[in-house]
Amino acid sequence: MLLIVGTVVVLACVILGFVLGGGHLLALWHPTEILIICGAAFGAFIISNPLKVVKASFSGAIGMLKGPRYKRADYVDLLKLLYDILVKIRKSGMLAIEADLESPEKSELFAQYPRILADHHMIEFITDCLRLMVGGNLDPHELESLLEYELETHHKESGEPAHAVQRVADALPGFGIVAAVLGIVNTMGALEGADTATIGHKVAAALVGTFLGILVAYGFVGPMATAMEHRAHEEGKAFEVVKMALVASVRGYAPPVAVEFARKLLFSDVRPTFADLESHLKGKKKEAVAA
Repeated sequence: MLLIVGTVVVLACVILGFVLGGGHLLALWHPTEILIICGAAFGAFIISNPLKVVKASFSGAIGMLKGPRYKRADYVDLLKLLYDILVKIRKSGMLAIEADLESPEKSELFAQYPRILADHHMIEFITDCLRLMVGGNLDPHELESLLEYELETHHKESGEPAHAVQRVADALPGFGIVAAVLGIVNTMGALEGADTATIGHKVAAALVGTFLGILVAYGFVGPMATAMEHRAHEEGKAFEVVKMALVASVRGYAPPVAVEFARKLLFSDVRPTFADLESHLKGKKKEAVAA
C-alpha cells in the first residue's frame, strides 16, 4: 500500500509542479528516450547478475505490493510452535521429535500452524536446527556459532536482490546522460535548414532523457531497493527468533523462558506483549491438560 501511495505522490508532485510552471505534459513524452534509458538499464542489470538474483529481484519487487510475510499473528504462531516443540523435548526427550522432523507436513505438531508450515524455508531451518540438537551433541556455543553462520549466509542471499536493484538506480542517471547525448547528436545532425522551433524541440527531447534518468533513479528504483532491503531484514527476524529460542533451550532454560528470549528479538510493531503471549501459551497448556 505504501509503495502505491509513494509512487502516486512522486508522480503527482513532479507533474503538477511542471504543469503549474507552464509546462505541457506532451513535452515529456518521448518513447525513444524511455527505450534507451530503461532498455540499457535492464540489459546492464541482466549482465551484472546471475539468473537467481534476477528472478529474486522481480519476485521481490512484486512482493512489495503485498503485505509482509510475517505479521504479528504469524510471530505468535511461530513462538507457540517453538514452545510446543521445546515442551515435547523436555517431557519426552530429543528422540521424541524425530518423526516430526522427518515429515513435517504429516506431523500433528506442525499441522497446528499451517501458515508456518507453508513457509518451506522456515520449516527447513527449524528442522535442520533440531536435527543438530538431536544428533549433533553440540554445546550451546557451538550451536549458536553454527546457526549464526547459517543466518549470515541467509541474510546475505536475501539482501542480494535489493543490492542489485540499487546498482540499477545508481546507473540510471548515467543512462539518462547517454540518452541526452544521443539527442544532442540528432540535434546537431538536423541543424542545416532547421528552424528555431525544430531545434528547440530536439534539444528539449534530449534534456528529457536526463530528467527521466534522474527521476526514475531517485523517485522509483532507488526507493524500491531500499524498501526491498527493509523487507528482507524484517523477514530475517523470524529466523533469528528460532535461533534464539533453540539456543536458549540448549543452555538449559525452560520453554517459557526460551520463548521469552526469542520474543525480545522482535521489532516493536510485531512483538506480542508478554501478557498476550503468556495467555496464548496458557491456552496451549489448558488444551494439553484437557487432552
